[in-house]
Amino acid sequence: MRERTKLEQGVSGYRELDRGLKDNIELLEMAEAEGDAAMAAEAEKALFVVRDKAAQRELESLLSGEADGNDCYLEANSGAGGTEAQDWCEMLLRMYMRWAERKGYKVFLLDETRGEEAGIKSATIQITGTNAYGWLKTESGVHRLVRISPYDSNARRHTSFSSVSVTPVIDDSIQIEVLDKDLKVDTFRSSGAGGQHVNKTDSAVRFTHLPTGIVVACQQERSQHKNRAKAMEMLRAKLYERELKIREDAAAVIEAGKSDIAWGHQIRSYVLQPYQLVKDTRTEVETSQTQDVLDGDIDKFLQASLAQKIKGQKEEAGQ
Repeated sequence: MRERTKLEQGVSGYRELDRGLKDNIELLEMAEAEGDAAMAAEAEKALFVVRDKAAQRELESLLSGEADGNDCYLEANSGAGGTEAQDWCEMLLRMYMRWAERKGYKVFLLDETRGEEAGIKSATIQITGTNAYGWLKTESGVHRLVRISPYDSNARRHTSFSSVSVTPVIDDSIQIEVLDKDLKVDTFRSSGAGGQHVNKTDSAVRFTHLPTGIVVACQQERSQHKNRAKAMEMLRAKLYERELKIREDAAAVIEAGKSDIAWGHQIRSYVLQPYQLVKDTRTEVETSQTQDVLDGDIDKFLQASLAQKIKGQKEEAGQ
C-alpha cells in the first residue's frame, strides 16, 4: 500500500504539471493574440509556478535510495554548555517538528530527557510520511547557534551546539538480527508527562547494544512491554542505518559524507546576534529569514544538500 500510494502520488503529480503547462501555454498564446497584457502576465506567473513544482518533483524522483521512502527517527542531543545548549536543542527539535507539520507528516515523541532549568538534554521523535527519511537523511551532524543568551544576566553573546542523528524506520521485510547476549537492558521511571502512573512504575526502557555501543531508549508508552517493542524497533533501525553507511563507505559512493554524524562536524550555523543569518556550511545556501527557518522553513537547505549528495553519488559512479 505504501508503494502504491507513492506511485499514485508520482503519476498524479506528473499529470498535474502536464496539465498546468499546457493550459498556461494556451492562455499565454491567447493573451498575446488578443493583446491582453494582464492575462499574459498571469499566465507567465503560473508557468513559473509550474517550473518550480517540476523542479521539486524532479528532486523527489531522485529519492530512490534503499530506505529513502521510509519514515524516520530523529534524535537531538545538546552539546556542552548546560542550559543554553539544552534550550538550543529544544529549539532545534521544534524546528523539525514544525517542518514535518508543514509537509503533512505525523510526529511522535518517543523519548525525552528534560534539562534541569530549561530545554532538553536529548529527545527522539518518529516522523511518519512518504520520503521522510529521504528528505532528512542529510541533516545528521552538528548545528551551531550564536545569540545573546536569555540566561546570561550580562546579555553576552553565546555559541551553542546540538547534534542531530537521523535513521530510517525499517519494516519486517528487512531482517536485522539482535542477539539477547548482545543487549544490556535497563528499566527506569519515565520523566515526562503522563500522569502519576509513569512516576510509580519502571515502564521506560533503555537498550545498549554491546558490540556497537548504540544506545536507544523509549518512554512513550505506559506499558514496559510496548516500550521494549518500540525500543527494539529503534535499535534495529540504527543497526540498519549503520549497515547502510558501512556499505556506502566501502563502495566509496559518498566520500564527503563520512563524517556527517561526527560530533565535531558542523553542517549549519544559525546566527541571531549580532546579525541574522542561517548558513549551510556544506552547500553555502544561506538566508537572513532566521525566524522562518526556526519555524520549520528548511526546504531550501534540504533540497540543496540532497542535490549535492546525489551529484556526488553520480560523479563517483561515473568514475
